[in-house]
Amino acid sequence: MDTEERFGLKISDFQKRVVNDLLAIQESICNALSQEDGQNFQEDFWKHSGGGGGRTRVLKGNHIEKGGVNFSMVTGEVPPMMKGNMHPDAKTFFATGVSLVIHPKNPWVPIVHMNVRYFESDKGDAWIGGGIDLTPIYVNKDEARDFHSALKMTCDSFDPEFYVKFKTWADDYFFLKHRNETRGIGGIFYDYLKPETTNGKSIEDVWEFNKAIGHTFNKAYIPILSGNKNREFTEAHKRWQLLRRGRYVEFNLVWDKGTLFGLQTGGRTESILMSLPQFASWEYSPEFAPDSAEQETLSYLQKGFNWIQ
Repeated sequence: MDTEERFGLKISDFQKRVVNDLLAIQESICNALSQEDGQNFQEDFWKHSGGGGGRTRVLKGNHIEKGGVNFSMVTGEVPPMMKGNMHPDAKTFFATGVSLVIHPKNPWVPIVHMNVRYFESDKGDAWIGGGIDLTPIYVNKDEARDFHSALKMTCDSFDPEFYVKFKTWADDYFFLKHRNETRGIGGIFYDYLKPETTNGKSIEDVWEFNKAIGHTFNKAYIPILSGNKNREFTEAHKRWQLLRRGRYVEFNLVWDKGTLFGLQTGGRTESILMSLPQFASWEYSPEFAPDSAEQETLSYLQKGFNWIQ
């Protein structure tokens, strides 16, 4: 059964190209994560109330406590929060993307998030968004350097201005204003990319960049997972992990625009909230020694840190 038939949605040739690329990205990432974890993803298909649907893949495994790699292809009425970014007469939208969040069991393995997506309105508005960011429980500067270097390499192959621009965007976006700290060590983030915002690059070229970012995930994250998944840890490490997950929950429920968009447009709640960890913790005003690894990690949670030095 092809994608159009499964979801009952007629799409254009370019939309079909984007959808097929996204399904390939989902497949590649799930295969790599399953190989590292030793367990396979659970898969289910769902329908969207406005049209289309998605393929959700969730993993509760040996090393991944809760992970989701989701594909969606949906249509619906343009939500109020997006009306200012498109033709004033736009009524409906088409959106497709792959979104993932991985919450590992081991505190030495960072949380990771990625999203690559394409949006189009019935009035011809079209743009691309996405990015990858890393949230270590304990910051490892070598791993942070390698992670950012992988993203920079992909960005530089398309435009030498992309990495610095999109890293700054990520620092500003993944920021908990009520805590005055970044969610993690950032990565890259971008939205509303189209010819007018990319020095005249065609939407096809911008899509090729977005696709390349999707395929950069395995290079940027799998080595970190592989190198740390079997490290020994203590109850103190686990306590800190649960507190940091609490911060992750705060961002996703208070500040994340993707969560809001999904909920406002009738998206599948289980798929939208798969980004939340199974377990998290909030303690009243926790304290750690000034020279502790926990305080060292907190010192790195700031905007503008140059991880590639």
